[in-house]
Amino acid sequence: MNEDEREPPYLYPDYVSTRLRSPVKPLVRLPDGFHDFPAPLFPRAIGALDSDLTRRHEGEPIGERIIVSGRVIDSDGRPVRKAVVEVWQANAAGRYLDQNDQHPAPIDPNFDGAGRAITDDDGQYRFVTIKPGAYPWKNHRNAWRPAHIHFSLFGNQFRSRLVTQMYFPGDPLMPRDPILQSIPDQAGRDRLVCFFDPERTEPEWALAYRWDIVLRGRAATPFETPE
Repeated sequence: MNEDEREPPYLYPDYVSTRLRSPVKPLVRLPDGFHDFPAPLFPRAIGALDSDLTRRHEGEPIGERIIVSGRVIDSDGRPVRKAVVEVWQANAAGRYLDQNDQHPAPIDPNFDGAGRAITDDDGQYRFVTIKPGAYPWKNHRNAWRPAHIHFSLFGNQFRSRLVTQMYFPGDPLMPRDPILQSIPDQAGRDRLVCFFDPERTEPEWALAYRWDIVLRGRAATPFETPE
């Protein structure tokens, strides 16, 4: 199985929105170097509160506090340094802070659901957040998304942005989720599931989960768009 076959296809009929957005005409190959210009710079430095989604407001967010950490590495196990890692997610009730999300679950005024961090010299990143809840999404009858966190990685060029999702172990909704199931092989789906990390769990404060992100190669993390 080659790398392209391990990525989700553009058209996966069970994932209804792909019927509308998948290409219907032959793809156009752009010239080499077309997108090789520097990535946009952020207007301010990334600080400690950017990676701690629980300390942004006067009150504490509702839900289970968790730590999510891991490494960004290449196919040879080398750390990817100074990569910008962004996350966004629903709150503990399964509601996004987004005007398009109108399902009847409460908005948490102390949780905005977005953060960012920069990998260190060992490729490590770390977030403190709230475990997200499942939510309905109208793809099919009684459709619910499993708990998940969206991840975005930025390299040093505009086209080097990669987007994916991280899931939690043991979630009974995963086998019923067409977004996750659109990945052709089970090994690829498994690479999107984090694992409980007792070593990084902080007693009486937060459970921890580890999720490493691998760029390229046979063990690569599946992304929503091909590299």
